[in-house]
Amino acid sequence: MLFTSYEFIAFAAILLLLYYILPKTAQKYVLFCGNMIFYAVTGWQNLIFLFVTICTTFGAALWVDKNLKAQKEQLALHKADWDREQKKAYRSGEKTKRKMAVAIAAIVNVGLLAFVKFPHTQFQFLMPMGISFYTLMSLGYLFDVYRETQEAEKNLFRYALFVSYFPQLVQGPISRFNELSETLFKEHDFEGKNITFGLYRILWGFFKKLVIADRLAVAVGTISGDFGTYHGSYIFLEMFLYTIQLYADFSGGIDVTIGLSEMFGIHVTENFIRPYFSKSLKEYWRRWHITMSTWFRDYLFYPISITPWMQNLSRFLRKKCGERVGKRLPVYLASFIVWAVTGIWHGTTSNFIVWGIINWFILMVSEELEPLYEKFHARFIPASRRGWQAFMVLRTFTMLCFLKLFDCYATAGEVFRAFGSAFSEPNPGEVGANLFSLGLTPWDYLVAGCGALLMLGVSLLQRRESVRLQLSKKPFALRAAVGMGLFLVTLIFGAYGVGYDASQFIYNRF
Repeated sequence: MLFTSYEFIAFAAILLLLYYILPKTAQKYVLFCGNMIFYAVTGWQNLIFLFVTICTTFGAALWVDKNLKAQKEQLALHKADWDREQKKAYRSGEKTKRKMAVAIAAIVNVGLLAFVKFPHTQFQFLMPMGISFYTLMSLGYLFDVYRETQEAEKNLFRYALFVSYFPQLVQGPISRFNELSETLFKEHDFEGKNITFGLYRILWGFFKKLVIADRLAVAVGTISGDFGTYHGSYIFLEMFLYTIQLYADFSGGIDVTIGLSEMFGIHVTENFIRPYFSKSLKEYWRRWHITMSTWFRDYLFYPISITPWMQNLSRFLRKKCGERVGKRLPVYLASFIVWAVTGIWHGTTSNFIVWGIINWFILMVSEELEPLYEKFHARFIPASRRGWQAFMVLRTFTMLCFLKLFDCYATAGEVFRAFGSAFSEPNPGEVGANLFSLGLTPWDYLVAGCGALLMLGVSLLQRRESVRLQLSKKPFALRAAVGMGLFLVTLIFGAYGVGYDASQFIYNRF
């Protein structure tokens, strides 16, 4: 059920109506039923994967929590008659049991994810929507319980509501249990501000998706779908258009998720903070798909970095190669593993794996050269100068355009062949002459360009304060005019297919 479809709009409206007209005690049940209906529409068989994830992670977390409490009781009971070694041995044995429980649940769920990520043709029908997202959410919760930073949820229904919360199933964000549960399980009064703010956010998401992303997708698909015809300088155009398309598509979907959640009174974590204003790739990954980046940092990078074998490697390298190598090489190795896994999480074809490794390489080289950057800035160009900052933003954006190209082709070889042709076979004159043969008319380019400029303007305005907060301080007539204008612009200028159907969100395939 696509977010921008008539079916979804009707579904959300009915659900919202029931949510507020029924007794507040029924709100969580209304949401859960909505979750099941939304997910079942993609295929009843997909509920099997969802329920396996819910039951295995819930059961493992509950067992770990009970084991921790039993351990504390036993240690208190034998405080006087156990010596230090006995206590240490007991703790070690119980920790091993907890690790085994977590490992089994993790293997089951990662195995399911791998199964659908590496499907044979005959199993394509089993690709459950959102499995990459709810698997990470569930495992993050389980790891938090194991670390004792989160108490296990005792109510299976409440946990199932968290995992299956439908606005997040399409493309995230990847919520943490302790954050989402603060508002997900509460009873909410009807508040006009939540409805208004949520509606603004949804309309803005629809605008980005329908007016910009789906329009540019036509030209991007034309270029990437026929390399024999569209190579050379066409690739530069493709890189630029797709970079804009992906942001409009992905952030537009997140806008709908956050806006709809606000209407239910539920707070969902922001996933983007003006990523294309980043001055480095490192900063970009703090601003783009934030919940994914922090998940891999907290649950993969840090644990790998402190494993005994990594610590032993660090000590060995310090002794043999010096303090600097001993400190940095293990960190870079852990980071390499994380980026390789991040690439595989996006897709199992070579383009995504190489994309992850290239991200790692750029980040590590930048880290090594950081002292030289600082000396250069101190001597020649203060980093605070606006002109230099603008250059760094443009440089990072150009780098991102290249990295986004890995989404457009099926293999890494095709990506490098396409990118190489942009330099070896330059044909800007041909591109200019055939610009309107890519499936877009001059009107389409004008609408998409104006839409992109509006996105840029809103991003600049939001540096000071949320645009919705700024609008809330304006007269009602102006607020209503902006909302109605955004609705009409999206309705009139949106790019639709047959029967006014919108295309699927890009990140839904991950």
